[in-house]
Amino acid sequence: MKKLSIAILYGGFSEEAGISIKTGKKIAENLDKKKYQVFLFNPKTELGKFIKAVNAKKIDLAFPALHGPFGEDGKIQGLLEILGLPYVFSSVLASSLAMDKERTKKILKTEKILMPRSVAIEKNYHEDVLGKIKWPVVVKPIFQGSSFGVFVARHRKELEAAIRNAFKFGAELMIEDYIKGREITAAILGNKEPQALPLIEIRPRGAEFFDFQSKYEPGASDEICPAPISEKLSKKIQEQAVRIHKVLGCRGITRSDFIIKEGQSYFLEINTIPGMTETSLVPLSAAIAGLSFPRLLDKLITLALEK
Repeated sequence: MKKLSIAILYGGFSEEAGISIKTGKKIAENLDKKKYQVFLFNPKTELGKFIKAVNAKKIDLAFPALHGPFGEDGKIQGLLEILGLPYVFSSVLASSLAMDKERTKKILKTEKILMPRSVAIEKNYHEDVLGKIKWPVVVKPIFQGSSFGVFVARHRKELEAAIRNAFKFGAELMIEDYIKGREITAAILGNKEPQALPLIEIRPRGAEFFDFQSKYEPGASDEICPAPISEKLSKKIQEQAVRIHKVLGCRGITRSDFIIKEGQSYFLEINTIPGMTETSLVPLSAAIAGLSFPRLLDKLITLALEK
């Protein structure tokens, strides 16, 4: 039987290029070499080489392992659509919407999903916009991932510094109520009939929130799966995550992040290309569900090839 030719796209142009390289290599290591012929391309340096291989019919499917802008925001997906190449993870529209934290929240308000209050600002924002905020707040770029440019501010001076620094990572920011509680993440697998994988509780060691170091440094956080919360609350969060996945039109796998405070779950954001490194959450959740990493990759490829 002919092997399926898989092009893993990794690295890329964003602040998360280093993590993307780790994700891409991890995927390559775990793809079944009896089923797949695997190629690695970094779009930043090898885009022409990749397009040439696609046009020569040497590639059957793309596996984007690109985090952040030019990876999760629909841009690379648009190129793959133009090339007529099937690809893993969400479509152009779903990727673009999910990457845009502000528009995601606007859409989900119609679904009555509980979320922290927030306000969006651009570089020419008016001070009046900040008049109604309550301390503390989280400042985050609207189009970034991996907690790049995310800061907690407890008073005006800290807020000014946070805004100044966050603008280094993007031209649009979100200022959001800081809700201190238990951090929960929900992985959802599937296309039209997605299923929730076991929830994970994240407990950063020494960090105020699940920041970049907590995400990617081994031992910097504890991840407990299944999350030690009530069955009722667990089911509610899973149902919400499935609904978010479907409303945004996502496919393949997504990971939605929540905060629990006083028995209430607050949705924070969704990731359409979750990390696949040795410290990543989705492979852990899949493993607890009885799905090994190679089998998870097989499933994602099958979902990508669905009509």
